[in-house]
Amino acid sequence: MKLIVKVFPEITIKSPPVRKGFIRQLAKNIRTVLRELDPDLRVEGVWDNIEVETACAEPKLLREMIERLRCTPGIAHCLEVHEYPLGDLDDIVARCKTHYAERLPGRVFAVRCKRAGKHPFSSMDVERHVGSQLRQQCGAAGISLKAPEIEVRMEIRDQRLFVVHQQHDGIGGYPLGALEQTLVLMSGGFDSTVAAYQMMRRGLMTHFCFFNLGGRAHELGVMEVAHYLWQKYGSSHRVLFVSVPFEEVVGEILQNVDNSQMGVVLKRMMLRASTQIAERLRIDALVTGEAISQVSSQTLPNLSVIDSATDMLVLRPLIASHKQDIIDTAFAIGTAEFAKNMPEYCGVISKNPTTKAKRYRVEHEEKQFDMAILERALANARQVPIDRVIDELGEDIRVEEVGEAVAGQVILDIRHPDAAEDEPLELPGIEIQALPFYALNNRFKELDENRQYLLYCDKGVMSRLHAHHLLSEGHQNVRVYRPDGQPQAASRKRQESSV
Repeated sequence: MKLIVKVFPEITIKSPPVRKGFIRQLAKNIRTVLRELDPDLRVEGVWDNIEVETACAEPKLLREMIERLRCTPGIAHCLEVHEYPLGDLDDIVARCKTHYAERLPGRVFAVRCKRAGKHPFSSMDVERHVGSQLRQQCGAAGISLKAPEIEVRMEIRDQRLFVVHQQHDGIGGYPLGALEQTLVLMSGGFDSTVAAYQMMRRGLMTHFCFFNLGGRAHELGVMEVAHYLWQKYGSSHRVLFVSVPFEEVVGEILQNVDNSQMGVVLKRMMLRASTQIAERLRIDALVTGEAISQVSSQTLPNLSVIDSATDMLVLRPLIASHKQDIIDTAFAIGTAEFAKNMPEYCGVISKNPTTKAKRYRVEHEEKQFDMAILERALANARQVPIDRVIDELGEDIRVEEVGEAVAGQVILDIRHPDAAEDEPLELPGIEIQALPFYALNNRFKELDENRQYLLYCDKGVMSRLHAHHLLSEGHQNVRVYRPDGQPQAASRKRQESSV
């Protein structure tokens, strides 16, 4: 299979040095995300295209390659092509006829040709000649340049002809690694996950900072969605997941800060902490999922007072977004199910919170706050490479594992629905229910408590984590199903956080 990768249009208007740098970085990123699937993959970048060629022919592997390219920042779209040496116009007709003859009878079509190099004909000459010949030879109903049912597409580059088979749209943006780094304040809900995606899509390397207000279940949920975002859209680069224990900070705010100022003070404490983390990691900016007036702490006066707690640049990519637009984007990028099933936690719930905070008043309230507690939270922060976050969580977890299910037990397949669909788990005589990991914590209590449940995932890490959490919640009817000789998962796309 051969693909021609078309770069994000904004890249093509950059100065030559910047443009070349972006193209080199994008080619490097493509090699990184695809080399696991084909170590011998060929990637060659030119001025406005990158050619990707693989000798692999297995359909599932090819689909995985295309899916990874579609989610790689910097790519506008990919063209799946067939390459031929360039001949005369009649030879071009023959090549196009090979791929389009069966699709044209009775259909209205158009021919689109892009050309680069020196040739005795123009792009329009090719379109006219190929169009007229295909209409005569293939029984097409007619030609329409404005509203064709089928487009016969080709590209001519010097002495090579590419007949386009299919186009796969990408997410656009700039290549990761070509721009600066950011630290996203990640809660795991709709807003912060979409904000993180927007930054990654724009080519900014995005690290994750989580302030734990809700214990292990909340931390696990946020780790899962952060890992999912990185794996799907940013796996060309390693980034960090930082978890800051903030329960004591919240307790101090609840005890010593006036009720109406709690929300603003909490946000300022988060900015102070994340600023120190970013400075230590030499990260250039902070990112939040805040939108104007979505909640009381996000009014313009409050955001101004919140920002005064730090000198670091705070980016808010969703600042003027409507909530439904944010939710729609979350569904499109695959984080909505995580957000909907994120474990609830008790944070700072103010009565009559201020919407017009005054800096002097907030600073007065903060004088009652013991800053040693904030420093202690920072000292206890955990920093883990995102590709290791799920595995490290599961290293010290010990729960009962069984290698064989028996009649009466129920296996809960907690893998991501895509993975379960690609490789369904089938065991004769055993009941299997699909309950994705991101919905497990919320929906397990709805299951029959008199039955025994075995959690299953590809590598066993996520099933151990969730089984441990459910056991700690008092559910004693949970074990882990690990078939004897279960192979290690090979797919990067659906490793443990996409289970």
